[in-house]
Amino acid sequence: MALDTEKIIADLKEASILELNDLVKAIEDEFGVSAAAPVAAAGAAAGSAEEKTEFDVELTSAGAGKVKVIKVVKDVTGLGLKDAKGLVDGAPSVIKEGVAKDEAEEIKAKLEEVGAQVTLK
Repeated sequence: MALDTEKIIADLKEASILELNDLVKAIEDEFGVSAAAPVAAAGAAAGSAEEKTEFDVELTSAGAGKVKVIKVVKDVTGLGLKDAKGLVDGAPSVIKEGVAKDEAEEIKAKLEEVGAQVTLK
C-alpha cells in the first residue's frame, strides 16, 4: 500500500484543531517521540537574557470550576465550545501563543479567577 501524501495533507487541512491535537498525541504515544522542536528550546534558552516581549498562556489545570474555565477559554480564544472544552480537557495545554505581557497577564487573571492554574511561558 503506497502512502498518498497529497491526500493526507488535504485531510489535515480539513481537520479541526482539536482533531489535530489528538493526532499529535496519538503519534507521540505510538512512536515514543515528541513534537517539541529542540531548536526552539535552545533558542529560548539563549534569548532568556533579553527582556521577553511575547508570552504563551498555558492552562496547567482546570481546577474545580471546569465549566467556568471552558467559558473563559472560549471567550479568550474565540474557539467553539467543543474545541475550548478539548483544550481544557487536554490540560496542560497552550491557550494562546505569542501575546504581549499585558494581555497574557489579563488572560491569566481571568482564568485564575474561575479556579484554573495557569503559567506564562
